[in-house]
Amino acid sequence: MTFLAYALYFGALIGAALMLAAWMARVYAGIPALAGVERLLLRGAGVNPGRDMAWPGYALAVLAFNLVGFIVLYAILRGQGALPLNPDGIGGMAPDLAFNTAVSFVTNTNWQAYSGEAQLSYLSQMAGLTVQNFVSAGTGMAVAVAVIRGFTAAKGTTIGNFWVDLVRSVLWILLPLSILLALFLAWQGVPQTLLGAVTASGLEGTEQVIARGPAAAQIAIKQLGTNGGGFFGVNSAHPFENPTIASNLAQSLAILLIPVAFCFLFGRMAGDRREGRAIFAAMAVMFVAGLVVIHLYEAAGNPALGLGANMEGKEQRFGALLSSLWAASTTAASNGSVNAMHDSFMPLSGLVMLVFMQIGEVIFGGVGAGLYGMLLYVVLAVFLAGLMVGRTPEYLGRKVEAREVTLAVLAFLSMPLGILVGGAIAATVPQALAAVQDAGPHGFSEILYAYSSATGNNGSAFGGWGAAGTWHTTALGLIMLLGRYAIIVPMLAIAGSMIRKTRAPVTSGTFPTHGPLFVTLLILTVLILGALTFFPVLALGPIAEETARAAGQSF
Repeated sequence: MTFLAYALYFGALIGAALMLAAWMARVYAGIPALAGVERLLLRGAGVNPGRDMAWPGYALAVLAFNLVGFIVLYAILRGQGALPLNPDGIGGMAPDLAFNTAVSFVTNTNWQAYSGEAQLSYLSQMAGLTVQNFVSAGTGMAVAVAVIRGFTAAKGTTIGNFWVDLVRSVLWILLPLSILLALFLAWQGVPQTLLGAVTASGLEGTEQVIARGPAAAQIAIKQLGTNGGGFFGVNSAHPFENPTIASNLAQSLAILLIPVAFCFLFGRMAGDRREGRAIFAAMAVMFVAGLVVIHLYEAAGNPALGLGANMEGKEQRFGALLSSLWAASTTAASNGSVNAMHDSFMPLSGLVMLVFMQIGEVIFGGVGAGLYGMLLYVVLAVFLAGLMVGRTPEYLGRKVEAREVTLAVLAFLSMPLGILVGGAIAATVPQALAAVQDAGPHGFSEILYAYSSATGNNGSAFGGWGAAGTWHTTALGLIMLLGRYAIIVPMLAIAGSMIRKTRAPVTSGTFPTHGPLFVTLLILTVLILGALTFFPVLALGPIAEETARAAGQSF
C-alpha cells in the first residue's frame, strides 16, 4: 500500500510537470496572443522588452529589483501598526526582526522568527509577504531561464531580459496556478477573509481567540513558489492551513511541481529532451533514496519506546507516511514549510533533511534555483569527466574551461562558508547558544540545521530552536543573502561565458551527457563534493545522536 501511494504521487507529479514544462517553454519563447499585455506592463514601467541583456546587466537588474523589494517590505513591517488592514491592532516589528523577515522573503527563504497570526497585520501578509512570494519565486525562475539560455542558445552575447522573464514567470505561470490552488484550498476549508480573529467559548466555558485571515491565497503561492512561510505559526501542521488529506496531497504536489517541470524545460530548450531527463533522473534517484530512509525510520519509530511509528510532533490525520513525504519534499525543494515538527523526527531522518539542504538544495530545489544549482554541479561533473578521459570537458557542445570551473567552485564554496563558518561562530557565542533547546548532539543539530536552512534558502527549523534572538535574526539574515546571491551571480556569469562559445559538433570522443553513465557521475559529484564536505559536522550531530540512541543512551 505504501509503495502504491508513493507511486501514484510520483506518477501524478511527473505527468503534471511534463504538461507544465510544455507550457513554460511556450511562455518563455513568447506567446504572440499574450505579448500585448506584457508590452503594456513593461513599457508602463519604462522597460524596453525588445532589449536583451548581457549577464552583468541581468545580474544588476536582479540585485536592484530585490533591493527595492527588501526596502519596501522592511518599511511595511516596521510601520504596520499605523497602516490599514490591521483589525487586530498588531504593532510594528522590531528592527532586527523586520530585517530578518524582509531578507527572508526577498531571498525566497521564508525563515520565520515570528508567529504570523500574532505578529503580522493583513496588509503585511498580503502586500508584503504574498507579493514577495510571487516575485522572489519569479526571480529564481527568471535566473534559471537565463542560465539555460547561456548553455543552450545560439552563440551570442546576451542571455535575455530579466524584466520580461520576471513578468512572464509571475503572470503566466505562478499566478494562474496559485489561483487554482487557492480556490481548491478554500474549498477544503482554508480561510480567506479580511475579518479579524474570532472569540469562541469552549465546552468548559473558557474563551478562546481563534486567528483567521486571508490564508488560502498566501498558502497557494508559498507552496508553488517553494517559499514555505506559513500564515500561521505552526505552518502546514495548522488545521486552517492544511485541513484535509486532499489539501495535504495538493500542497505536496505543488511543492515539487515547478522544480520538476524545470528539468523537462531544460531538455526542451536544449533541443534534446534526454538532457532534461538525465538531470531529472539524477535528482529523482537522490530524492527517492532520502525518502526511503526517512519513511523507514519514521514508520519503525524508536524501539526503546515500543510504540510503533514515531508520531511525536506529527498530526494524526497525516501519519508517518504523509509526514515523511512532506519532510523529504520540503527540504529537497528549499520550500521549508512543515506539516510535522522536524525536531521530533528520528536522528537519521534529520540527517537526510540536513544533507538535502547542505548540498545546495539541488534535488529539485527551489523554483528555478534547483536547476541552476544543479547546473553548477554539471559544470564540475563534466570537468571531472574531462580529466578522466584526457579531453577538454564539454557540455552541450560548448567547452567548459577554467573560467567556468572557477566560478562554479566559488559558488559552491558559499555553502560551507555559510554553514560551517556561520555555525561555528554561533556555537561559540553565548547569545547565540541561548537559542539551543537541547544538550548533546541534538542541540548541535539544532545549530547545524538552522545555518544549513538559512544558507540553502530553505526556511525550516528544528522546533526547539529559539530563532527570535537579535544575534540570530541578524546573522541568519546575512547568511540568507550569501546563500542566494553568491550562487545567482556566478551562475549568470557562467551562462554569459558559455553563450559566447561556438558549439562543437558531436564526435565519437564526445562524452554523452544524457545517459546512465553521466547520471551516475552527476550523483557522485553531488554526494562527494556536497555531502562529504559536511560529514564531520554531521558525525557530531545526527550520527552521534543515532549512535547514542542505538546504544540505549540519552542526553
